[in-house]
Amino acid sequence: MIDVGERFETATVHIGHSPLKQVTSKSTPIYQTSVFAFDGLEEVEKYYAGEGEYLYTRNGNPNQVELADAIARLEQAEAGVSAASGMGAIMAGLLSILSPGDHVLASHEIYGGTYALLHKELSRFGIELECIVLDQGTRLSDHVRPATKLFFLETITNPLLTVVDLPQWIRQAKELGLTVMVDNTFATPYLVQPIAFGADLVVHSGTKYIGGHSDVTCGVLVGKRALVKRAAEIVVNYGASLSPFEAWLTARGLKTLAVRMERQCDNAKEVARFLQSHPAVSRVYYPSDEATSFFTRQKQGAMVSFTLKEESKIYDFYRALDWIQFAPSLAGVETSVSHPVTTSHRAFTEEQRLATGITMGLVRMSVGIEAVDDIVSELSRALRN
Repeated sequence: MIDVGERFETATVHIGHSPLKQVTSKSTPIYQTSVFAFDGLEEVEKYYAGEGEYLYTRNGNPNQVELADAIARLEQAEAGVSAASGMGAIMAGLLSILSPGDHVLASHEIYGGTYALLHKELSRFGIELECIVLDQGTRLSDHVRPATKLFFLETITNPLLTVVDLPQWIRQAKELGLTVMVDNTFATPYLVQPIAFGADLVVHSGTKYIGGHSDVTCGVLVGKRALVKRAAEIVVNYGASLSPFEAWLTARGLKTLAVRMERQCDNAKEVARFLQSHPAVSRVYYPSDEATSFFTRQKQGAMVSFTLKEESKIYDFYRALDWIQFAPSLAGVETSVSHPVTTSHRAFTEEQRLATGITMGLVRMSVGIEAVDDIVSELSRALRN
């Protein structure tokens, strides 16, 4: 070891640290490092032989692994991988399954970002997307081709909050030999675990309820080990790895997921009830007890969408809000609102938006943990104004 006692410049650089040996940190440390040090070339070779733990944070980091393993456990999955965003996790999941020339079936209410990824980006590789209405009159078999590889759907759709019969649709897809990927962001594993019904992959935008505090951008993909292993390679090769600090923050937020979801779901139910009887509102989108009967817990999620009766007053409504903020995201502890036409579903054509009911007067509301009477009072004032 270099003797740094007499040279100030070297001593300031090599301050060093020693791993704790006698005690254990109660909170997971943040491994805020880009690389990991090795004692010699033999240790490097052991890493590449599968005997080592970490080399370079893009390839893997303890904070990334902690988060991915936690979500995999909650979702009853074999394995998991974290990514720099929800879209990064979706991309890794899609590319772990699809090849040029493949055909994808998806719900016509698919999230705008997912639609843009499939329709605009992956189409350049010859991957074709077909969006279908998932209602009682639809049979997947009528849409399956020899090239159909994947069926993609959402537990609770964004922004119209439709809940399809997930077990039934997954069963149909598996009977047809399709791989099934489910976006469970809006429900979270607190409400339902799609893998229990046969889904192969489940994806989350950890930016939303998993993190829960509007201070991280993160994605997590969990599912069958072989698919997740391939997805993990894609995350590394495409440079979509999650930073250690973001992973640490998301894992910290995860610890309060149950209590946050319980409060937010209960608040959302009261908000939906209030909006359903308001004269300024023409329609409320909120899952029913019947639609969510397959959920682990009989709650309907923490999102409420509604359409103003007079669409021309949509700008007035947003301006009239005070402490409820407009934000193009969701699921923080604070109540917020968004406008799907101008944010999440900009990638849709006007024809597509109208076909799915995403109109100019549609408001998407993420209900927080505040006192529900205060939320209702704020909405009442803004709708009145």
